[in-house]
Amino acid sequence: MGIKLIDKINAEQAAVIKERNYPAFRAGDIVRVSIKIKEGDKFRIQDFEGKVLAVDNGRGNASGNFTVSRDSYGVRVEKLFPFASPWIQAIKVVKKGAARRAKLYTERTFCSHKAVRKLVKK
Repeated sequence: MGIKLIDKINAEQAAVIKERNYPAFRAGDIVRVSIKIKEGDKFRIQDFEGKVLAVDNGRGNASGNFTVSRDSYGVRVEKLFPFASPWIQAIKVVKKGAARRAKLYTERTFCSHKAVRKLVKK
């Protein structure tokens, strides 16, 4: 009984995700995600552009999400976006990457090592 109900809810969410027609992207691509942000009583659209580190649980799944990372004033910023989020207005692929891995979590440590090397040189 409970499993059939969960499957029904997942199927409804998957249909909503398919209606949004997000472009095909994978780890290594640079994407621009337009997010709706609420400030007081007003809403505005803010873009978050960065490299996709991972796509988890698939794009058609209700629990699917993707991680986008960028450097902002020397600080690494990562955001996890669910595909089913109503706050995502649009996703645009800016540049295709040539990653040979499905998850680029090594980018995190590479960035910190690079920062450490800069500090040592000074």
